[in-house]
Amino acid sequence: MNNTISLALLHLAFCFTLVSFTPISALELHGTGANMVETTCQKTPFYNLCVSALKSDPRSSGADVAGLAQIGTDKLKAKATATLRQITALLKVAKDPKLKMALRDCADYYNAIVKYDIPVAVEAVTKGDPKFGVEGATDAANEADACGRVFKNQPKFPIYASNKVVHDLSAVVASIVQLLL
Repeated sequence: MNNTISLALLHLAFCFTLVSFTPISALELHGTGANMVETTCQKTPFYNLCVSALKSDPRSSGADVAGLAQIGTDKLKAKATATLRQITALLKVAKDPKLKMALRDCADYYNAIVKYDIPVAVEAVTKGDPKFGVEGATDAANEADACGRVFKNQPKFPIYASNKVVHDLSAVVASIVQLLL
């Protein structure tokens, strides 16, 4: 009887030791639930944007990190598409030739985001190849940044807010997908 109790205590001590020495990140990245969003978003450069974007989707309450990455790419696609529509609408009414040229450049950047960068990220997350997902999201952030630079010498940047959200959300998605590597 004493051997059984000693063996049980030894087993519990061993299990406790394994759990206490398991890296926190490994424990945090498995599972689902309400805390998954906060835990994941803490590992991104824009925590508040991350939490608001992910929690606005009902799928996030039961999602694991891969599911959160999918939600992030969906949100990014929607915002980038809306920004491209905004650019297109502004192009139709713009009178200033310099503004039109800047908007055309941004339209090119956003076409790349919507037609190439985001589909690469979505496919990579869906197929479980996060390396390409990180690259696609990072490319989208770089394209949004390039759009912002086009307006550097312009008196106003009519899509500043939308462009910033696309850039920041791209960085969030890249960070989440990076967790899957």
